[in-house]
Formats: sequence, C-alpha cells, structure tokens
Amino acid sequence: MRFSSRLVSTTLVAAMIALPVIAQTLRPDRAIRYRQGVLTAMNWHFGVLGSMVKGDRPYDKDVALRSATFVDQLAKMPWDGFLPGTDKGAPTKARPEVFTNTADFKSHQDKLIAETPKLVAAANTGDPTALRTAVIDVDKACKSCHDDYREK
Repeated sequence: MRFSSRLVSTTLVAAMIALPVIAQTLRPDRAIRYRQGVLTAMNWHFGVLGSMVKGDRPYDKDVALRSATFVDQLAKMPWDGFLPGTDKGAPTKARPEVFTNTADFKSHQDKLIAETPKLVAAANTGDPTALRTAVIDVDKACKSCHDDYREK
C-alpha cells in the first residue's frame, strides 16, 4: 500500500511539474510572443547604448552599465522560444531556415552570447570609446543573424 501511494504521489507531482512545459510546447503562439518580447526588450536597451555612442543621448556610465547588463542577460533568453513548430501560430519574421539550419542558427546565438559580456565590461570602464567598440561588435552579431534568419 505504501509503495503504490508513493508511486501515485510521485506521478502526480511529476505530472504537475511537466504540465506547464507540455502546455507551452503545444502553444506555438506563446513561444513566438515570448521570444519577440525578449528581443524587443533587448532592442530597447541596445538602443539606449546606441544612442549614447552616436551622441544622440548624453553618455551616462550608470545608464550604460544598466542597459549593457540587461542586454547581456536578455541575449541568453529568446532562444528558448524557437521551439519546433513555432514557425507558425502567430505572426513571426523568423525564416523557415531557423528550424532547418539549426546548427548554423545556434552558431549565431553563440556569437551574440559571446559578444554581449563585452558590453558590460566596456560600460564598466566609463569609456565611451570602449563602449562604442563593443556596441559595434554586438550590432554585427545581431545583423549577421538577422541577415540570414529574419524576414525583412
């Protein structure tokens, strides 16, 4: 009796934990909206940095560090939303190749994730020239992925 009640309890707990994950994989629109939301937030903070290095906004080390830190953290997140089957289900600019050239798409992700900590390091220096270099490098990583995997 004890064994079967433990088994039932364990099974119920496992099902409750797995259910939200399964539900998300069955709803492509949620994954699409998730990745778009993360990318929009990342774009916002990257725009703050870009406006500083272009001189459209006064350079502020604290604001630069905050935005650079957010970009670095957000750069790790949208990839969870590129699940199989999320090429449809909501409006998306992701090209079909995202889901067929997965190794190359992953290499673009890895490149971005490798570049964004340099934003934080550059912002930490308080040197606008260092920040400009890091912004250019991250922008190149974003652009190369967009050129290959994003509809215009």
